[in-house]
Amino acid sequence: METEGLEWLLVPVQQLVSWGAAGAMVFGGVVPYVPQYRDIRRTQNAEGFSTYVCLVLLVANILRILFWFGRRFESPLLWQSIIMIITMLLMLKLCTEVRVSNELNIKRRSFAAADSKDEEIKAPPKRSYSGKGRTKKD
Repeated sequence: METEGLEWLLVPVQQLVSWGAAGAMVFGGVVPYVPQYRDIRRTQNAEGFSTYVCLVLLVANILRILFWFGRRFESPLLWQSIIMIITMLLMLKLCTEVRVSNELNIKRRSFAAADSKDEEIKAPPKRSYSGKGRTKKD
């Protein structure tokens, strides 16, 4: 009799735990990338992030989705793959933008440095009109 009285509470708690576990499974793989994404965006430096890791995770999750079409498995694993693919694409987009921006800044700096050297070379030589202190004959 007591189990029937607690059953109205036990079923929703089990359902809640099940949803919580599924949510943790779906979003658990993405959690480590959130601070990394914020750090890369804040510092504009993607040096410590490997794009090969993104490649491996993209291939693995795409294969998991393709396997799902052949043999169905639990839907939280399918959603985990979809969320992870989206996360990896966002990370790759951010890293690409940061690296391209940094490379452009380096090229601009080197171009500006080369340009200033050209200006120094193109500057006309200083001439002494008094005839004193002349080092070169024109």
